[in-house]
Amino acid sequence: MSVRTAELPNRWGWLVRGFRKYARRYVQKHFHAVRLSKSGAAVPNGDEPLLVALNHPSWWDPMIGMVLSDRFGAREHFAAIDAVAVERYRFFTKLGFVGVDTKSLRGAAAFLRTGTAILSHPRHVFWVTAQGRFTDVRERPLALQSGVGHLAARMTAGAVLPVALEYTFWTESTPEALVRVGEPLRAADHRGLDGKAWTALIEAALTRNLDALSAEAVRRDPEAFTDLLAGRTGVGGVYDSWHRLKAWVRGRPFDPSHEVVTGERRL
Repeated sequence: MSVRTAELPNRWGWLVRGFRKYARRYVQKHFHAVRLSKSGAAVPNGDEPLLVALNHPSWWDPMIGMVLSDRFGAREHFAAIDAVAVERYRFFTKLGFVGVDTKSLRGAAAFLRTGTAILSHPRHVFWVTAQGRFTDVRERPLALQSGVGHLAARMTAGAVLPVALEYTFWTESTPEALVRVGEPLRAADHRGLDGKAWTALIEAALTRNLDALSAEAVRRDPEAFTDLLAGRTGVGGVYDSWHRLKAWVRGRPFDPSHEVVTGERRL
């Protein structure tokens, strides 16, 4: 089977749209905010195919990817996922998920064949958690799986987009999901690199991107980010009821957040 005729997931547009809405509501329920770093690169706005290489800190990564996908415009999205999950939940293929068997050579070959077919079309995006396993954001080296580099080496157009993810608690009872987009690595600028060299190139770019995001996470400055999605604020229960009463007595609007207000931090 040639790469051009490799079978792609038959995405159902209505199901993808519905699942994206569900994902946004689900993330909104469990996170204070999804924030995109302003210091990162912009998502390419052309029609070129994109291979998105992410680190893999959490189960939440695909959900955050769904939220971030709104920044990519009118594109068709596909994502690599463990083959066992696809076997268990067959409807995943209708969402554009590609089952990957990382434990066999046949699985690796199928990943390259399907990924190359996806990236042979304009406006296609293929999301890959390049570490292949859940990994702490502080672990170095990132030790990316070689498959992402071999796939990049087969790209004749488009770019690899390193995307860093981190989840952290700031001032609210729910966590922040932080995202930073790195500079795209364009296929045209790196022709002739083999899979090993591409893997090293992507790992270096993703490491720089993740280090920059981690530094911003430590600073806890919301102004350094654009909010992609705002979720829950406050603690609820007796705590928020007491502050609501105080605000009413003082004739002020009630704000459940814990951000700095008029030079004072609410505790």
